Amino acid sequence: MHPVSRDHFADLVAAAIAALPPDLRRHLDRVQISIEDEPSPEDYRLNGVPDDEDLFGLFEGSALTDSMIDADATLPNRIRIFQWPHEEVCDSFDELRDEVFRTVHHEAAHHFGIDDDRLEEIGAY
Repeated sequence: MHPVSRDHFADLVAAAIAALPPDLRRHLDRVQISIEDEPSPEDYRLNGVPDDEDLFGLFEGSALTDSMIDADATLPNRIRIFQWPHEEVCDSFDELRDEVFRTVHHEAAHHFGIDDDRLEEIGAY
């Protein structure tokens, strides 16, 4: 697939966020959401992701279900979405849009305290 502009990719991320139910979306108000080109080797290492797997996004912070006693109030929760891995695996714009949608919702789920095992259990993959 031909790469899209950063603004166009940001529009896809914004549309994915807007597609969340309002009751959930309002809990993302304090979450910093950024778009980056690609994850670093350290992102792979720190998150236990093998080098031969794609990393589309990361949630960093404390889930809403975690105790606030353990949370570091000085650091906001953050969702990082990586543009280049999305473009590398998608063959069409529709596929890119769908993958961005899945990634944003996957990382938002982590913010709400839903881990990968539970996401797989409920068929979110």
